[in-house]
Amino acid sequence: MEATFCSTFQRSSRAEPLLLRTVGARHRNRFLLPVARDNKFSPLSFAPTGYGSSKIALFKVLSAEKGQVHVVEKSGVEELYDELAARLLPSASVSSSPNFKHIVGLAGPPGAGKSTLAHEVVSRVNKLWPERASSMDSQVQPPDVAIVVPMDGFHLYRSELDVMENPEEAHARRGAPWTFNPSRLLTCLKNLKIHGSVYVPSFDHGVGDPLEDDIFVNVQ
Repeated sequence: MEATFCSTFQRSSRAEPLLLRTVGARHRNRFLLPVARDNKFSPLSFAPTGYGSSKIALFKVLSAEKGQVHVVEKSGVEELYDELAARLLPSASVSSSPNFKHIVGLAGPPGAGKSTLAHEVVSRVNKLWPERASSMDSQVQPPDVAIVVPMDGFHLYRSELDVMENPEEAHARRGAPWTFNPSRLLTCLKNLKIHGSVYVPSFDHGVGDPLEDDIFVNVQ
């Protein structure tokens, strides 16, 4: 799985891709997590990296930053989720600008755990935010400050697959990179940067197509 992490606040921010390398299984289950040294951003990634002869999965999360990779070990996946959420909060909580946002992008093959990771980390960020934000009124129920934008919302419509050169293959391989609409995602990101909020699509599994403007990413 690959990920990028950037901020919409700094114009000079540059999203940096992450690379995962395959490592062999060891004698005990371990989870590895990067600790980035830069307070401005920390690219994150999480993925199973293969099985060895002992059939024990080894998970690794890498942070590619200025040509360096910082890794620490964790004993379980729950601790990974906790640490990933904690890495997002410090720099976010000190910003007073309502337009300051962190965007974490996850990419990986079907079943890699993108949705699970996203929802687990978002849940923790929203839970921890009131504890980190000193200006928060403890008597007021705080709004969620993190939200998951599912990649399924950026699928090409079935009608768009129908007009491809090989519609049967297009439908059969839906989920492949070329069956998504990256320009739609780019438009959403540009609107978020310019306006501070944006409506993004979700996916209607009953219909089998994206549902436009179904998720609101607000200025908070």
